Amino acid sequence: MNTIIFVNSLLFGGAGLVAIGILSSLMASRFGAPLLLVFILIGMVAGEAGPGGILFDDYRAMYLIGSLALAIILFDGGLRTRLASVRGGAAPAILLATVGVVITAGLTGLVAMPLLNLNYLQGFLTGSIVASTDAAAVFFLMRARGLQLRRRVNATIEVESATNDPVAVFLVVLLVTLIGAQGHAGLDSEIANIPLHLMRQCLIGGGLGIGGGLAIAWLINRVTLPAGLHPLFVISLAVMIYGLAGILDGSGFIAVYLAGLVVGNRPVRAFASILSFHDAATWLCQIVMFLVLGLLVSPERLMAHALPALAVAAFLMLVGRPVAVWLCLTPFRFSRQEKTFVSWVGLRGAVSIFLAAIPQLTQVPDAELYFNVAFFVVLVSLLVQGWSVAFVARHTGVALADPAPEISRVEIDLPGKVDLEMVGYPLLADSPVIQRGTLPSWARAVLIVRNDSVLTPEEAGVLSVGDYGYFLVPPDRIRRLDRLFAAFEGHQSRAMSAVFTFSPDIKFADLASAYGVEPDEGLQGLTLGAMFADTFEEGVREGDRLDIGNITLIARSVRDGVVTAIALIVGDTAEDAPLAQSRIVAPTLARIRIAAQRTANRIAEVVHRRRSGRVP
Repeated sequence: MNTIIFVNSLLFGGAGLVAIGILSSLMASRFGAPLLLVFILIGMVAGEAGPGGILFDDYRAMYLIGSLALAIILFDGGLRTRLASVRGGAAPAILLATVGVVITAGLTGLVAMPLLNLNYLQGFLTGSIVASTDAAAVFFLMRARGLQLRRRVNATIEVESATNDPVAVFLVVLLVTLIGAQGHAGLDSEIANIPLHLMRQCLIGGGLGIGGGLAIAWLINRVTLPAGLHPLFVISLAVMIYGLAGILDGSGFIAVYLAGLVVGNRPVRAFASILSFHDAATWLCQIVMFLVLGLLVSPERLMAHALPALAVAAFLMLVGRPVAVWLCLTPFRFSRQEKTFVSWVGLRGAVSIFLAAIPQLTQVPDAELYFNVAFFVVLVSLLVQGWSVAFVARHTGVALADPAPEISRVEIDLPGKVDLEMVGYPLLADSPVIQRGTLPSWARAVLIVRNDSVLTPEEAGVLSVGDYGYFLVPPDRIRRLDRLFAAFEGHQSRAMSAVFTFSPDIKFADLASAYGVEPDEGLQGLTLGAMFADTFEEGVREGDRLDIGNITLIARSVRDGVVTAIALIVGDTAEDAPLAQSRIVAPTLARIRIAAQRTANRIAEVVHRRRSGRVP
């Protein structure tokens, strides 16, 4: 009977803590407090030193919960990352995730040695535990704060935070092994095998991640499951990949993130429901993980190391991380403001406390010291950096002044179709689709809801404000369609601000060469006007579009069915939003290149005539 009462009490208390954590998000958003910090504080209040009085000191359970939560969070981070959005940020991010982590760990370890009375191995272990940024904290805060950053900065932060954990894990496991081997004959061989261990971690993790991601996408598209089971199937496979990588001595962090990246960038059945499920799952993982971390800590033991831990945290935020960032990003020509922001956004979170549990599990001397210092560093990081990240982003100018508005979109999975998705949007007054009056050529209206009546596109005619439309669209174009249905509240959309007018007499081959597009043979000699005339034989109308590669041509002005002015958009307007300035310059460069090409042709013609004697 006592066991039954204990189980029921455990269920009641655990569910109650989760419910309190969820409700606390309302208060946190009102006061601007980092939610992760709130979850930790709730756990501390519920712990043995707080009013809750819950005694929890099971580091094995914490390690299990942390592993499961981080696997799901990292998979979700990869799932939501578009490959097109990380181009240009991958190289600096990888350098930060490897060399940057080692630099941060080394500098922080040097400071920790005299402050905590540690030897060089123990100091380096302390630095390694807190060296990596936490993908969970970074992803979570970016989304919670609604921050939209410059494209390269955003890509660098996301990729670095998702890929720097393997190096930190490798360093912690290695140093724990070296500390345990001190005074034994195997120390030299362990040091000699360091490069091999690191290479194996990356290769096994990378191979399993890419292969596992392809396998998940293949299985989802070919296995017929009852509605609602696709997300559970995907999340179970993701955790399997994480666990298998660890069994094979690979990096589970790399494996599960790459698996999510592969799945998220391939056409997958029921992708909308998978994303929706993972949104809820990552919230639950965050809450449970940080509540458990709060339960583990003892404020009394924590305060015993408060001053040296505070000094370590201050050095890490103000010196260690910035030095690593400036050394790693300077070769890539990041601006001073960008490097300052990347330095400040290196939040420490659950990963550091998760790594601090490894010395506890292996019974390394002074294991409690590492845990308490790591917890204090995470607490200070969330309190100081988490609270100020939005302010620093705007102060350094890396946050977009006019971020993309929230999109109200409904997605409906089409059974047996992976190349098309049905999406629904409300028609808003300030949306570009209302201003333009036309849909892109790759989007097809299916039905329109108007005044409680369901109409076919033919019955509905022109889209009107207040309608609700459902459209068939390729999955990789959904973000572009989002931009057309977003309300910009009086501001001109970036897509429209990036539109430049060209004459219909320009040859498409000249325009395509300026943007690196290979035109088909049939388009080589055609002018832009001829392309519209051939495509729209019944007559061109304003707003008619041609999508060719990464170029979108729009009939801006039409007279008697003949286009007289053509607008140009390059790339995905949604994903390229942070590069609005670059897109404004690009058409100007195109005009210069076309003019220069024509001038060069004329000069060559004159030279040829002079050589042939036709020009004196």
